[in-house]
Amino acid sequence: MSPTSPDDRQTLTAGELVDERLDDWRYLAGKLHARFQTRTFDIGMSLLNQIAAAADSADHHPDVDLRYSHLDITLRSHDVGGITGRDVRLARLVSQFADGLGATPLTAELQVVTLALDTTDSDEIRPFWQAVLGLEPEAGFDDFFFDSDGHTPGLFLQQTDAHEPPTQRFHIDIDVPADVASTRIRAALDAGGTLVSDAHSPAWWTLADAQGNKVDIATWQGRD
Repeated sequence: MSPTSPDDRQTLTAGELVDERLDDWRYLAGKLHARFQTRTFDIGMSLLNQIAAAADSADHHPDVDLRYSHLDITLRSHDVGGITGRDVRLARLVSQFADGLGATPLTAELQVVTLALDTTDSDEIRPFWQAVLGLEPEAGFDDFFFDSDGHTPGLFLQQTDAHEPPTQRFHIDIDVPADVASTRIRAALDAGGTLVSDAHSPAWWTLADAQGNKVDIATWQGRD
């Protein structure tokens, strides 16, 4: 195992990743995500095998999810808690492999869903949710629980003003690629939704369905 160079321990911001022009990839919820339509399981397996060989050679391994029609890949340097040059290089290789096999990137289908629980006192309920979910809070952000393997949606304990019940406590946060947000919002509005607030855009927009149930459409922009 070769040692990691100091340069590869420097994390990249979302803005710096845009400059890398990783056209097949999107930065969502602290990771690089890609989905490639493979058409057949055999092509998906061939792509997976090429990725595995490159990952072993680089001693840097992505998370992968192979389905019949597509392959999902997620990259993050877990040892430093962010995206590094190692991830960028492997992302470029994966895109080359996919292109060689005729696999098509599906960036518009990428998203990360997080549950948000409104609370006036996160300290009071954090131990309960840690116990019931079996998850640890994210380092440096005690009010967010996430499954590093990606099997369970994250839970965000969101500070709110005191209010009388019944008031909605949970809402859904959906992280989408920045270039998809406007399309997703328009589709939701066309389906009978309303725009509650765009005060925090482009970090997030708050929408509601016809019964007032809220959801946030979020991007990395405005947070970096």
